[in-house]
Amino acid sequence: MKIAKAEKDEMRAEYKREDFGKMVRCKHAAQYAKGTNLVLLDDKVAKAFPTAKAVNDALLGLLTLAKTASSGARPAKTTRKRAA
Repeated sequence: MKIAKAEKDEMRAEYKREDFGKMVRCKHAAQYAKGTNLVLLDDKVAKAFPTAKAVNDALLGLLTLAKTASSGARPAKTTRKRAA
């Protein structure tokens, strides 16, 4: 089995280092650590919810429904009138 040759760690000829400006390692890591949660959605889910607001609204509605169902709240009993 052949060992793959290590590629040179160089940029392509059409790229110039000065085009990229000053680079900072882990520039946005602190922002993500503060509570930004990124979630990868399935393609079908992404098509059903075109915006982040639509996803959040649906999930908040589901949470409300789940809390109502688990709290033991039951619909009021209705009484039927007996036929005479």
